Amino acid sequence: MPDMNQRIRNIGIVPVIKLDSVDQAKPLAQALIAGGLPVAEVTFRTAAAEGSIRIMRTEFPTMLVGAGTITNVESAGKAIAAGAQFVVSPGYSEEVVSFCQAKGIPVYPGVNNPSQIQQAINQGLDVVKFFPAEASGGIDMLDALSAPFPSLKFMPTGGIGMNNLGSYIRKPYIIACGGSWMVKAELITQGKWDEISRLSREAVNAVHGFSFAHLGVSEDSVGECMATSTEFGRLLQPVSEGNSSVFASDFIEITKSTSRGKKGHIGIRTWDIERALAYLAGFGYQPVVETIKRDVKGVMTVVYLDKEIGGFAIHLIRSK
Repeated sequence: MPDMNQRIRNIGIVPVIKLDSVDQAKPLAQALIAGGLPVAEVTFRTAAAEGSIRIMRTEFPTMLVGAGTITNVESAGKAIAAGAQFVVSPGYSEEVVSFCQAKGIPVYPGVNNPSQIQQAINQGLDVVKFFPAEASGGIDMLDALSAPFPSLKFMPTGGIGMNNLGSYIRKPYIIACGGSWMVKAELITQGKWDEISRLSREAVNAVHGFSFAHLGVSEDSVGECMATSTEFGRLLQPVSEGNSSVFASDFIEITKSTSRGKKGHIGIRTWDIERALAYLAGFGYQPVVETIKRDVKGVMTVVYLDKEIGGFAIHLIRSK
């Protein structure tokens, strides 16, 4: 089973939740799971936090449930005893970090400056929370911090929503973003579970940044490819020839020999192919291993899925 960092990275968003009653825990967990977000950071800001974590862990054993706003060892102990699988702090506490490490529980302390980052690295951490993200300089600050600390990954939280999620999640040094826009207090209080599910699905789609890249037209020979590309070229320019295909603009690819898909293929861009594959595995899709391409850093840039949609092979492409 992947470690906690990888499991959180595969999801890409951690809903930050404040619950006023343990009765809200089960329907909220169901709403998140229905929306494709099987993870929750339950903040220790109310008396219901401990019991809510226990309910979620008991009722939904495959869900990732963590404790947030942990500021001292006592709270960390209660959260872990209730079943918390990870611990998140708003600031850096050496005592809380050491306590969680001794318990074998992943801990993500809040940092927003180089001194705190260096302290985290000295304590053996490789992922930290960046908080409050927008108030601390946002993505520009993270770009600056990641340069001298290239091995460290971040989980930014605070001021992130649908309007700026894409600018964060596309960065290779970010494993996930924390946020509460899909679990606002009024939605929970009013029991609007369907709306929470809808907002969660919207957030999941935004995490992946799925967008149309191109349509692939499969031809049997070079001659047929050139003839087809000439016709498309009357409509779409420029026409550019490669080794195995011809493009008419950026949107139509005509292959020089029979390729995957009964009707051709559709290229879909995504911020992170590895994360997209983890998501799509839940719907029965797997990568075609021999089609995987990687860049010089080993990051996956291209892959085909093993199932067609409507007769089209699906081709994932990493967004630049």
